[in-house]
Amino acid sequence: MLALADFQAIVLTLQLAITTTLILLLVCIPTSWWLANSKSRFKPLFEALVALPLVLPPTVIGFYLLLLLAPDGIVGRVWGQLFGDTLPFSFTGLLIGSMIYSLPFVMQPLQNGFERLPKGLLDYASTLASPVDRFTSVILPLSKTSLITAACMGFAHTIGEFGVVLMIGGNIPGETQLLSIALFDRVENLQYQQAHILAAGLLIFSISMLALLYSLNRRGNKLWS
Repeated sequence: MLALADFQAIVLTLQLAITTTLILLLVCIPTSWWLANSKSRFKPLFEALVALPLVLPPTVIGFYLLLLLAPDGIVGRVWGQLFGDTLPFSFTGLLIGSMIYSLPFVMQPLQNGFERLPKGLLDYASTLASPVDRFTSVILPLSKTSLITAACMGFAHTIGEFGVVLMIGGNIPGETQLLSIALFDRVENLQYQQAHILAAGLLIFSISMLALLYSLNRRGNKLWS
């Protein structure tokens, strides 16, 4: 059976994944639209920075984030002066780390979806509605599959995070111990029965999420074919 700390880890992980996904969607929708249509010479550099978490080891990202968020770091010092609190080993620190590490998993599906939209249809819509109306009533509905994919990818990736959140949040039960860290903790303490339950739950969740995404992408490809 699972211990109280395991249930706390599950609840905390869900809270972090939901919050991270919602904030990233708000940030990434306008940014990815700009990337999909921008001809700036700095676009490749910006895309490289966004995609960096895909290739950079999580511990490297976590290490530099820890330096930035520490009380004597650039961000941590400003945060302490404004709110009188510290970012490392806190939910806010976990949220910042999760947003950065999950950024490409939300940004790239949105950008790819926006780039696939029919240009002729968008040009026609621009003659009938204002830019805001066109975006909310035409572009977003046509990009529904990409929006769902981005949300699912961001949510699922945050659920499975380990290296970054461990570096920033540590392993404090009930405060910063997430599901992936709780699993590692159970294995380290030879509590294999609890580890099996946590691991099986993550495995079932991952397979279900991937099956949903493949199904959505197949329908989306049929729509545009």
